[in-house]
Amino acid sequence: MFGWHGKVLRVDLTAEKTSVEEIDPQTAKDYIGGRGWAIKILHEEVDPTVDPLSPDNKLIFTTGPLTGTPAPTGNRYMVTTKAPLTGAIACSNSGGMYPTEMKKTGLDMIVLEGRAERPVYVWINADGSGDEAEVEIRPADHLWGMRVPEATDALLEETDEKARVSCIGPAGERLVKIASIMNDKHRAAGRSGVGAVMGSKNLKAVVVRGTLDTPLAEPDEMRELSRQVRREVAADVKKGSTLREYGTAYVPIVTNEIGILPTRNFQTGVFEGVDGITGEVLTDKYLVRPKACFGCPIGCGRRTTLEGSIYEGKGEGPEYETIASLGSACGLDDMAAVTKANYLCNELGMDTISTGVTIACAMEMMEKGILSEEDVGMELRFGDADAVIQLVEQTGYREGFGDVLAEGSYRMAERFGVPELSITAKKQEFPGYDPRGSKGMGLLYATSNVGASHMAGDLAYMEVFGVPKKIDPLTIDRKPWYIKHFEDLFTIIDAAGLCVFLSIRYLCDGTYEVQPTRMTEMINLATGADYTVESLMEAGDRVYTLERLFLSQAGFTRADDTLPKRMLEEPMPDGPAAGHVVELDEMLPEFYELRGWDENGVPKDEKLAELGLNR
Repeated sequence: MFGWHGKVLRVDLTAEKTSVEEIDPQTAKDYIGGRGWAIKILHEEVDPTVDPLSPDNKLIFTTGPLTGTPAPTGNRYMVTTKAPLTGAIACSNSGGMYPTEMKKTGLDMIVLEGRAERPVYVWINADGSGDEAEVEIRPADHLWGMRVPEATDALLEETDEKARVSCIGPAGERLVKIASIMNDKHRAAGRSGVGAVMGSKNLKAVVVRGTLDTPLAEPDEMRELSRQVRREVAADVKKGSTLREYGTAYVPIVTNEIGILPTRNFQTGVFEGVDGITGEVLTDKYLVRPKACFGCPIGCGRRTTLEGSIYEGKGEGPEYETIASLGSACGLDDMAAVTKANYLCNELGMDTISTGVTIACAMEMMEKGILSEEDVGMELRFGDADAVIQLVEQTGYREGFGDVLAEGSYRMAERFGVPELSITAKKQEFPGYDPRGSKGMGLLYATSNVGASHMAGDLAYMEVFGVPKKIDPLTIDRKPWYIKHFEDLFTIIDAAGLCVFLSIRYLCDGTYEVQPTRMTEMINLATGADYTVESLMEAGDRVYTLERLFLSQAGFTRADDTLPKRMLEEPMPDGPAAGHVVELDEMLPEFYELRGWDENGVPKDEKLAELGLNR
């Protein structure tokens, strides 16, 4: 095989046994890789009604055919499982250095099954001494309780200093439902509680070391196309790339200007303190240098330090979604405080989006008199940086009120009788775009297979940033078509092992809104699979539909494809989107029809037959 190694590692944690299987080439092509291969395993081997934290759930690490290749930003991996936060599917994506190292072990996928009797970690070593990776399940009792940086350093010391580590922190160990899996210390497979699944298996880490190159079908042509894309990126950087200069931290100014920056738990989309949490502030005061993932010519990552502020620490970030959730959503206008809270989330292993929005929900609940100081253990008000930082710490350890926050905002608000104050879809907290001023994003949040997520099909590219062209964010016209198309496209990007930042801008064209033209060419040069744009989009549709089938079998219906009352019935109070709500009921029927789903959101038999799927 080319592009793919064609190998799956299975790790039975209960029996402490490992085995390697080969992937059928046709299956590889039909499901692309990454996210696609993972849902096929999940659908075939996991009961959709399983308790996500039981040993019967499976945790799946997957790379794509472009991971670890010359493809620019070909360095992503997916963590897929049934999610404890939502009960739906988790498809959490991460970059850094780990994904390429995992691919270099000669393995495309790692399936983690069962539950170890005691804390363990998995050590996968393909350092060139043999044709196949050596796999060990090792004790991790001495690592249990360590924060992510400390555990990472300890694991590198006892394995190989050139290895890469993916691990959980105290939050994952304590089954915090918003726990992430962290790789390279600062990169997160963050959403949906994947860290809690890893913790439920008594698995502290998966450590990889690899030296095996990925075979390519057309290596010379692949390298030339990759060089051409890099030259284009370099030309844009030379002209002044905002991503290179400020990272995604430049976005708060953009979203605030159009009135969709989450503010005080999404009560409005305009934040008067936005000037304190901009990319310029982060760059001028706390930036050490930009940092790129492996093989990335953009470098949107931020290596930062809080030296000179009232807080201490150094690390990476924050990026936009963190700034929106731990910053404006909580009423914080202090970049140092947001950065400190971000560091803590990374060290403890927690999703910054869900953590921030959950705290913001608690703040509104206290503002409205639903929570008392006695409930929380402190006064909690919007803009209180010290309270946010303290609650982040408590959540990671399930201490005090943190034990309530650790369940996510929906369960917290439901416990106190006000689930409508939880700004979630399928119990997952909203990212940084208020959909009342970005209507396509509202449809995306409601229909996404993973719950509210911009990474499931980010139409903000067109509604907010005008890439490849600007469309009106305040209309619902054609939004079902756009969202269906973008969901399939983002599925392909995830399955291929690419980053969306480069993919949308440089590997697609806008001749038919957005088509994966160069992406198709690049995947073909890697794999020799001879995709057309149409057959690749069909593969994306196949993967997305199979995910939806899993959700339907887990009990999800049209009633779950919804948004909070605030988005549907409470018009935006001010700013450019003032007076707007999300007209979801008007968009859903057309979206279902385009998808080939029935009126209850279930894939029809004829749609499954068209894609070669079985129930």
